[in-house]
Amino acid sequence: MKKVALITGASSGIGKEIARIHAERGGDMVLVARSKDKLEALKTELENKHSTQVKVITKDLSQPNAPKEIYNEVKANGIELDYLINNAGFGGRGKFHERQWEQDLTMIQLNIVALTALTRFFLPEFVKRNQGRILNVSSTASFMPGPLQAVYFATKAYVTFFSNAIAEELHDTSITVTALMPGATETGFAKTSGMDKTNLFEKTVSARSVAEAGYDGMLKGKLDVVSGLTTSQKMMMKMIPFTPKKLLLKQVRQMQEVG
Repeated sequence: MKKVALITGASSGIGKEIARIHAERGGDMVLVARSKDKLEALKTELENKHSTQVKVITKDLSQPNAPKEIYNEVKANGIELDYLINNAGFGGRGKFHERQWEQDLTMIQLNIVALTALTRFFLPEFVKRNQGRILNVSSTASFMPGPLQAVYFATKAYVTFFSNAIAEELHDTSITVTALMPGATETGFAKTSGMDKTNLFEKTVSARSVAEAGYDGMLKGKLDVVSGLTTSQKMMMKMIPFTPKKLLLKQVRQMQEVG
């Protein structure tokens, strides 16, 4: 029986690659993003290449009512989800007090509120059937505070800890919750967030490799999946618990400075 996945932020980057992987594995899906043209093009690609059914829902998840509208549309179409993949999100670089508040508020709405709302709407149905998998795309940014991306790092810390907490709440069920924590990845994120000219994004990994790690980790029911780190970044991650916080903050700030 085909598995049905709902994938947010599916028009590009990691979300788009997850959609391709799910289609390759024989699954049907609901694709969610703001860009109708990009979603329709992906739908055509996947349906032509694979015997899969794709439903497109065009929504801006930074709008407060969008998660409930998506849930209602899925229910109205009689679609029963097996996988919920919360991938949509964005970042932004700059000093917190100098950034536009509206941008950071939108970031919080998308990265935190929409992800939490969609999980809350669909999870009770998973529990009722005692089956289902959730993949929440977080970031290695969730391991530390992020000077010059203060709000973004904080939103990803929320995603990781929220995912881990509800995974434990569901320990006596067959439902799993996985947090995917990519490092610097080849997506539109760097340019959108202003990180493309920083040291942190000098070396990136493909969105496909990160998507594969996350998707396979979800199927295995892993709690956390860390993907896309260079050797030096892996060493830094291991040293975080032992690094004095002021030094860590300085190191993170320097990695995110331009010039």
